[in-house]
Amino acid sequence: MPNLNRDTNTAIFMMCTGVACLSINDAIAKILMAHYSPFQILFIRTVLAFPFALFLALYSGGTSALRSYKPAVHVVRSLLWIAATIMFFTSVKYLDLAKATALIFVAPLFIAIISSVFLKESVSRAKWLAILAGFVGMLIIVRPGLIAFNAVTALPIATAVVYALLMLGARQIDPRESVWTQVLYLTGISGILSGLLVPFVWTAIRVEDLWLFAAITLFGITGMALMTQAFRLGSAVVIAPLDYTGLLWATLLGWLFWTEMPDTTTLVGAIVIVASGTYIIKNARNTA
Repeated sequence: MPNLNRDTNTAIFMMCTGVACLSINDAIAKILMAHYSPFQILFIRTVLAFPFALFLALYSGGTSALRSYKPAVHVVRSLLWIAATIMFFTSVKYLDLAKATALIFVAPLFIAIISSVFLKESVSRAKWLAILAGFVGMLIIVRPGLIAFNAVTALPIATAVVYALLMLGARQIDPRESVWTQVLYLTGISGILSGLLVPFVWTAIRVEDLWLFAAITLFGITGMALMTQAFRLGSAVVIAPLDYTGLLWATLLGWLFWTEMPDTTTLVGAIVIVASGTYIIKNARNTA
């Protein structure tokens, strides 16, 4: 029992730290988006991150970690990852960081819907009510009809849909592949695919921005590694809801760098989304 508690505490610490790292990653992306295309940011980040991903894969599984049994699955997931990253980076350029982050947290709702409609998984009546509540929270933030609804506002929501497909696509990965093999292929293939488009949008990198590209790579790979290890050590029911601490970090970083403060309506909507998402995660095994 003491070892179990220690593992759980370690997992909680890793998850919270990992979420903080990815929140800083998003804030740096918002800074870089003022001068560079999201394709260029993604390409440089993946190129710099690939050696670290390769090291982690080899360290955890040796040369066997380089083998994929279903490479086509990784290609599809990489396309989804690129789409989600491009849309979210674009959204944070024009939206407050906290607002964009809150809207992307509707992803668990889309995962539940897609699982029910297309994968024929059972969803209880209470869970459907939680999904409905989550969408109400989303509408509270977006406020259609009261403020102008535009494509930029829809980008975080579209990101959440693509992210849900990305997560569900993980079920198609061969179970013989380690999580680090998955990270390696996602990083490598994303770098190759984004590299096909980056020549058309390339902007000369300013010397003063070199450290930002290094930082976004460092925080991105560190956040991913910590969150992955957290799920290996702790129960998903305990760990997954901690992802919502990203909203606190997004609010803090938005205030520090851009004096952004979410209004009351956005906070209310975010609370509703977090509550509904937490319920869905904690009752993931419930059936109708």
